[in-house]
Amino acid sequence: MPHIVDVLDAVDRLRAAAGEQHRIRRMVRVGTVNAATVPLLLPVLREFRTARPHTQVEVVGAQQTDIHRALLEGGFDLGLVNHLEGDDVPAEFESAELLRGRPVVCLRPDSPLAARPAVTVADLLGVPLIGMRSGYVMHRYVHRLLDGRDPSFAYSTDGAEMGKLMVAEGLGATVLPDFSVVGDPLERCGALTHRPLAGDTPQVLLMLQRRRAESVPQAARELHEVFVRTARALGGTLTAPDSPGR
Repeated sequence: MPHIVDVLDAVDRLRAAAGEQHRIRRMVRVGTVNAATVPLLLPVLREFRTARPHTQVEVVGAQQTDIHRALLEGGFDLGLVNHLEGDDVPAEFESAELLRGRPVVCLRPDSPLAARPAVTVADLLGVPLIGMRSGYVMHRYVHRLLDGRDPSFAYSTDGAEMGKLMVAEGLGATVLPDFSVVGDPLERCGALTHRPLAGDTPQVLLMLQRRRAESVPQAARELHEVFVRTARALGGTLTAPDSPGR
């Protein structure tokens, strides 16, 4: 009997170790609204891959409502979403503020609006406007900003990354959080620039959210910590206060 007990104890230890190894190696799924993808998300993924080379990370672009639903249903481990200053944060999620910025007009450097220190609503109405589809925070913000007025021409797209590509191709201008433009490769190579909106604008908060749960997989916890640590290193913002147009 003592030998059998020793064997059973050893089996239990092996099962526990295998379960822990599975939790370490499992895939982590991150839903994102594509804000701050380059200056925040990609450095986080690089650091996490170095620390956990056997853990896969799947990044899925989605609207905020879809991210929230997937978090609640267990489809996503973490979610990157935008909130406007004053928005209620859903109580069913643990939320960490990563970045804080202001809405800006993203445009090409050769746009006439780039010569102005700030862009007014009247300026926006006079150029083709690339907007986010319904379901994005920036769609709600621009709808409120225009107050029922229609721009000269409008496009609608999914996510900041496609919006920036359309701007770089000369299709129009778009309104995004400044942390979605600052440090972007298109900005660094001179294909994009940005100007502040005239008047008082609310702040936009990039939040990292996860479902409240008693047990959080180790890999998801560690990726969450890398996000928070990287955002702190950035000072909570990507805006350079004394740079032109920032």
